[in-house]
Amino acid sequence: MSQTLIEINRRLSLALKSLNFASPVHTVYNPLDYAWENFRSYLERWGQGRKRVVYLGMNPGPWGMAQTGIPFGDVRSVGEWLGLDGRIRQPEGMHPKRPIQGLKCQRVEVSGSRLWGWVRDRWGHPDAFFEENFVLNYCPLVFMEAGGKNRTPVNLPADERRPLEEICDQALAETIDSLDPEWIIGIGAFAEQRAAQVCGGARRRIGKILHPSPASPAANRGWREQAEAQLVVQGVYSTGRDTG
Repeated sequence: MSQTLIEINRRLSLALKSLNFASPVHTVYNPLDYAWENFRSYLERWGQGRKRVVYLGMNPGPWGMAQTGIPFGDVRSVGEWLGLDGRIRQPEGMHPKRPIQGLKCQRVEVSGSRLWGWVRDRWGHPDAFFEENFVLNYCPLVFMEAGGKNRTPVNLPADERRPLEEICDQALAETIDSLDPEWIIGIGAFAEQRAAQVCGGARRRIGKILHPSPASPAANRGWREQAEAQLVVQGVYSTGRDTG
């Protein structure tokens, strides 16, 4: 099964190379390229078997997956808890204000530390979480303006967003077919919408949790408690502590 995900993501990475993005996008990073070794280890170790719940994010943050290759992958969670230490190369045309330092990066990806910190405290060990769960991003690309400001797929013009979504939709559909989850939980509204568009139907249940970004005032008022409450209300778990 993990080999299937490896093949899907290799095709995804290759297909994305055909796309072009105009100003204000200045630099585009593809962690599936320069951080492939670490991401492949993630897929090989935990991307096998059927998953009950797939958590779906939008695209990498500059201090998370952009640095480590792992979805929401803040450096500490990836290196210390997940135990992944694959080689991270520096991308071509690196943005001077967004250097790729891999696991040596000192910046904290708050979204990732919140998400993986919750997973760590709830499940205890990575194997316990990944037995029935998986985390991935809809789009693996990082978009930056000339000044270094992050842009999301939502901010792209329609003529750039449409071909991007066609490629990412295909990869998402193949990934969900491979993992065959009961639930797809969008981490934020955009991911929920793409999941519903691509994978909605009788076989899949689509849900959403609050995005853990510090840019969200709501997320800064107890993200973990709110996310767990949402999961219980939607029926993903029976209680805030139930992992089954």
